[in-house]
Order: sequence, then C-alpha cells, then structure tokens
Amino acid sequence: MTADITPDKAPLRSWLPGFVALAAIWGSSFLFIKVGIEELHPLHLTLYRVATGAATLLVVLAVLRDRLPREPRVWAHMVVVAAFGVAIPFTLFGFGEQRVESMLAGIWNATTPLIVLPLAVLVFRTERLTARAAVGLGLGFLGVLVVLGVWEGVGGAHFVGQLMCFGAAACYGVAIPYQKKFIAGSAYSGLSLSAAQLLVATAQLAVVGPLAAGAPQVPADLSLPVLGSVVALGALGTGLAFVINLRNIRVAGASTASTVTYLIPVFAVLIGALVLGERLNWHQPVGALIVLLGVAVAQGLVGRRRPRPTVGAGAPAVPAVEPVAR
Repeated sequence: MTADITPDKAPLRSWLPGFVALAAIWGSSFLFIKVGIEELHPLHLTLYRVATGAATLLVVLAVLRDRLPREPRVWAHMVVVAAFGVAIPFTLFGFGEQRVESMLAGIWNATTPLIVLPLAVLVFRTERLTARAAVGLGLGFLGVLVVLGVWEGVGGAHFVGQLMCFGAAACYGVAIPYQKKFIAGSAYSGLSLSAAQLLVATAQLAVVGPLAAGAPQVPADLSLPVLGSVVALGALGTGLAFVINLRNIRVAGASTASTVTYLIPVFAVLIGALVLGERLNWHQPVGALIVLLGVAVAQGLVGRRRPRPTVGAGAPAVPAVEPVAR
C-alpha cells in the first residue's frame, strides 16, 4: 500500500467519519486507563489490554486471510518495537494516571512527534532536520515547559505523573523510527506486523507482570466498568482502531491520516471533563496548543507543505509522526 495511489483530493465524506471515530477512540483510551487502574495494577491492565488487542487482530488476520511474519529477523526486531511501542508506554501511562488527570495524559501523548523527529534524525537517521523542523521542535519544547508549569516549581506526585506520561511518549519516539528503519521495508502488511507486535508484547508482559506485580486478578473478579474498559482498550483502542487507521491512510493519504494526532488531546480533554469531572490549570491547555503548533510547524503543515511521503507495506503512517495506538 502506498500513498502514491491515494487520490490527491479524496472526498471529505469518504474519510472524515473514520478520522473522527479514530480520534474519539484513541482520545477515550485515557478515560478507560483511568477506570482500569482503579482495580488493576498498571502492568496487569496493560497485559489484559494488549492480549485482547492481539486476539482481535488475529481474528481480523484470519478473516482477511493474512498471515503473521515468518522471518526470524522480523520477530527479533519485534522484541524492541513491542517493548518501546507497546509494553512500556502503555504501562507508564497507567502509572502516570495514578497521579494525574486522564486529560493531562492525553495532552502528553501529543508530544510524541516532537520526540520522534530528533531521534529519527540523530539516532536512526531516517529523517533530515530542516530549519522548519528545528523551529517546530523549539516551539514544542516551550509548550512542554508551559504544560509542566515549571515556574511553579517541580516535585510532588503530580509532577512525577506528568514525567511518566512524557516518558511514555518518549518510548513511542524510539519505537516509531526504529520500526521505520528495520521493519517498514518488509513484505508483510501493516496488519500482520501489528499483530506480531502485540503478540510479542503480550509475552513480555506475561513474564514481567507477575514478577513485578504478582499474579493478575482473574477477569471474572473485576467489576463491569473495569472489565468493559479492558475490552474497550484492547478490542477498540488497539484492534478496531488500527483497521480504521489503515483505511484512513488508504483513502485520505498518510499525511492527512497522521493529523489525527491533533484531535486526540481534544477528545481526551472533553471526555475527561464530561465523564470524570476533571479540570485543567490554565497553562496546561495553553501549553498543549503550543506543542501542537510546534508539531504542525515541524511537519510542514504550517507554511510550505513538503511532498507527500510513500507508505511502505509495513508502515501504517510515514511522516515524522505516526499515529500510535494508545
């Protein structure tokens, strides 16, 4: 699948409903994490979530008659991608939301593109740093400081929770360029690679979870809201959302599909306020807007646009930022 075969001007009605649905699903993930950690250790929540997502994608693979990767090299790289793209960040968001509001976790998730770019340039060498991207990174860093409210001092559980959420975004910053460099050029579909990624992450969490947090609770012992949150996080946020994202890329193009990043924190804030009654300090949404402006500048969405990139068989989204399954 390549962006080259995507029409330059796809009708809005052909992709906008799926675009908004994806933003709503990923934006609501932070609410479900908040509900889930009320009864589950963050490691156990992540284990159940990822296992449910893996099972969902395996069903989709069977329906579409696709298959898992067969090359040992791909599975070896999946160990890194699964750890930094799934197991660690999902768990860090869980730990973070024990200390901060779900809407604030959604805001921190939006910093992912600002971490992807410098790592892609300096470490993995899959991107080139332009003057526009440097300006965007500078704006994004300023936005991060505003979200943190550094003038109020640092320390305390709330600050630590924000750092955990930022650490989760930093993990995505490692996983995305790593996957682009070592896996995206393979002959396997994005669906196949994602299913493999979730299977490896499930295995990692099945080993680490009991060692670090004890045996997980039996699903039958969980309350309906928590059990529903696990299913929503796995089947919707990790399974169905990926299928929707692939369709958005096919219909609207990778560049347009990647801009879902800008809507996710909007839904996270709205859902957190309406469902959980959460409130933000004035500087947190202001800082989020500065971060998103920095992302827009770095991606060339403000000012001159760069040419639309090509999407490889294993890369659901290819710009400097890839929408990450939350």
